[in-house]
Amino acid sequence: MISDSNKKLAQWAMDFALKNGCQAARVNLNSGSNSSFELRDAKMDKLQQASENGLSITLFVNNRYGSFSTNRLDKKELERFITNGIESTKYLAEDAFRSLPDSSRYYKGGAPDLQMLDGKFDSVQPDEKVGLARAIAEEVYGTDKRIISVESSYSDGVNFGYLLASNGFEGETQNSWYSLSASVSVKGEGEARPSSYWYESSLFFDKLIRNDIGKKAFERVLRKLGQTKVKSGKYTMVVDPLNSGRLVSPMIQALYGSALQQKNSFMLNKLGTQVAAAKMTLTDEPHLPQASGARYFDNEGVATQRRAIFENGVLNTYFIDTYNAKKMNVEPTISSPSLLVMKTGSKDLDGLTAGVSNGILVTGFNGGNCNSSTGDFSYGIEGFLIENGKLTVPVSEMNITGNMLSLWNSLVETGNDPRLSSSWRIPSLVFDGVDFSGL
Repeated sequence: MISDSNKKLAQWAMDFALKNGCQAARVNLNSGSNSSFELRDAKMDKLQQASENGLSITLFVNNRYGSFSTNRLDKKELERFITNGIESTKYLAEDAFRSLPDSSRYYKGGAPDLQMLDGKFDSVQPDEKVGLARAIAEEVYGTDKRIISVESSYSDGVNFGYLLASNGFEGETQNSWYSLSASVSVKGEGEARPSSYWYESSLFFDKLIRNDIGKKAFERVLRKLGQTKVKSGKYTMVVDPLNSGRLVSPMIQALYGSALQQKNSFMLNKLGTQVAAAKMTLTDEPHLPQASGARYFDNEGVATQRRAIFENGVLNTYFIDTYNAKKMNVEPTISSPSLLVMKTGSKDLDGLTAGVSNGILVTGFNGGNCNSSTGDFSYGIEGFLIENGKLTVPVSEMNITGNMLSLWNSLVETGNDPRLSSSWRIPSLVFDGVDFSGL
């Protein structure tokens, strides 16, 4: 955690900046540690451990703005660091739109603990971490002659933050995380060497799922054997919950103030209009306890709140920070979403697939992009042909093309299976009439 002495140092740094030419300042102090243990074929391959402390300071000098960071927290060195930062900022072009948020928008404190930190973090020993990574590899290593290699890993981390602003904000954050993953590659037909993965994560060690990770990775890669292209055309597209967030991401990126201000967003002037099918309801839920992504304030100190982003397909909000709000002459909202939760349906992935007569289940994206100005996209995919509710042929080297707004207006069903360990709780999705290019 951030010690009292380091908090006093952050306060001193801010005061020093104000006394030496700054009209306003913000200080962000961070500390944390992380470790990772990577195994190949159940044998140690790579080990990383790191601890760090750092201070970043944002300086507002004569309508100019500069941001600087250092990991050297000695007072004498900080004096030189801040003084040099102030002098450097004076050389920058004026930008009258740069300022701290209005203090009325800050988080004021007093809310219940979000319970993001595992008190047992320091008690988990390296031997136990390695043992978990080895155990998931041993679930499958040596069980099948087709297996070429099994990579498994354990990783964890803990982070603490302390944020100060000269116009009255003070706030602290803390969180921990743990992750286990496995990747399995096998011999396919000819020169093919398909691989697949699975992972689990948690904020708390005792809640981390440790079993069947290697098995799931192996099962997923076996289903890829014999991948091929199928006939081009329009198919119903089902996307599994491991990959559904890939299609949500362009929609969220188009809502940021930076993109809107530069007119580089296909969501420009869409506020309050129907931009997706009625099945699309997505909410920012920042105050869910023990949930990845939960927080009471953003990187500016602005208080978070529950926001309906898309409600029955209608766009309700943008993500506009203080700077871009001033440039656009609009009211600011929040710099970014915290915890995205999509409204779920009644079926899991198998149930959704069973209802499709002619479609493709997408279980992975392989490259591609989305034009942020127009929403036009092209992505490489892999997955399975769906015929009369059954998965038949494994497919790869196919592309989907279209426009994001058209795609989301073709959303016909959502699953009940989001990954609750993620800060993006997006379930399986079903889209009608998507263009696939193959044979």
